[in-house]
Amino acid sequence: MNDKFAVRLYVPTIDEIYNVYLPINARICNVIILLKKSVFELTSGEYNPDDKVRLYDRETGEIYGTNQLIRETNIRNGSSIVLI
Repeated sequence: MNDKFAVRLYVPTIDEIYNVYLPINARICNVIILLKKSVFELTSGEYNPDDKVRLYDRETGEIYGTNQLIRETNIRNGSSIVLI
């Protein structure tokens, strides 16, 4: 899968970790929307965030810019990211 990165997504509000694939040519803002919907469905509505959710690097705490493409960030296979 050269067009996607396999990453670990941590969602602290529900204390869950998910293994997900992120398309390298997607914008962070679109990825956040997809992740919010996916986690909402996986938790049967337990996870219901507001519109101010951001994506962070779990190791450095860096906030990813919403207009960045995944490939323009430090996200790679095996990265850990946080959805808050």
